[in-house]
Amino acid sequence: MVRWRSGTVQAIRRKWHGSTELDVATDEGTLRALAYPDLVGEPREGDRVLLNVGALVMGLGTGGYALVVALPDRLPPDPEDDGSNRDAGHLVKARYTPLQAIRLGVDEEASPHRAVMAAADSLDGMPVVTADLHSALPAILAGIHADNPQAEVAYVMTDGGALPAWFSRTLDGLRGHLAGTITTGQAFGGDLEASTVHTGLLAARHVLRADIAIVSQGPGNLGTGTTWGFSGVALGEAINAVATLGGRPVGSLRVSDGDGRPRHRGLSHHTLTAYGKVALMPADLPVPDGLEPHLAAEIDAALAPLGARHRLVRVATGGLDAALRASPVGLSTMGRGLDQDHAYFLTAAAAGRHAASLLS
Repeated sequence: MVRWRSGTVQAIRRKWHGSTELDVATDEGTLRALAYPDLVGEPREGDRVLLNVGALVMGLGTGGYALVVALPDRLPPDPEDDGSNRDAGHLVKARYTPLQAIRLGVDEEASPHRAVMAAADSLDGMPVVTADLHSALPAILAGIHADNPQAEVAYVMTDGGALPAWFSRTLDGLRGHLAGTITTGQAFGGDLEASTVHTGLLAARHVLRADIAIVSQGPGNLGTGTTWGFSGVALGEAINAVATLGGRPVGSLRVSDGDGRPRHRGLSHHTLTAYGKVALMPADLPVPDGLEPHLAAEIDAALAPLGARHRLVRVATGGLDAALRASPVGLSTMGRGLDQDHAYFLTAAAAGRHAASLLS
């Protein structure tokens, strides 16, 4: 349940698109907090704030933040639109929570894209790369642009991790390198809003005019250490959606030579579940050349059963390390950077390279 605290804003630490980071003085000391101004208003020094500190107290993956729930003494004004109609949208995200957000859906009646979306029913063979962690996004993008720097790439964010896209500093840093972000399901805060992964994919193709799309959950994830208890296994369902809509699914493998947990070293058990048990449609699974021989042999053995359904594709990795090091945003997964988990990022970049090759 919610653990509440009340405090006073001491300082504004920094801002990025959709987010403001604060120092908040509480009876238990100073906490680092995060506010989403579109939801709660723009905090100022001296403001009283109400905080949710539950995940912070438990040390869970919210970036070490207390989350601002309200500025109770200085509420933001109502939006300018008439709240009694649907002219500004009626998609309710984070539904039936106290901070549910009403957004304009890309395909609803009031959307300027309504006619395009109503007619859209195919991805026209667009390559779509799926990944189970948000941290793969910049590496996949680096792999795409290494060979095709002009490719227009859209990001379709699912709701397995963070719901507000604003939480992601990665997305903030990639704003000039992506055709746009589409938040789907309960997720919100993208350049476009969609109710399902299917409509998000169609919007990527027909509204953002993307050549390639990348699908993953937002920052963070939910996991219990069991076979099925991980939010990222939904990427198998994304494979099914891509194939159903006439796209070309490309599954980025979660590979690690730096994760200390045995179930994630080599080929993660989550990859085996998502592509081996959840995905019912065939996909291309790019396997990078150039991995350390023992690691490569371990991955090949783990992938062998997936070859009955999917296409295992060898991808040359020349130039990908340089592309990763030139990424416009820092690379990090579970606190490990490029050199601490090189195989993870190289494998994601290989998936991007393969997707780019499908354009020709």
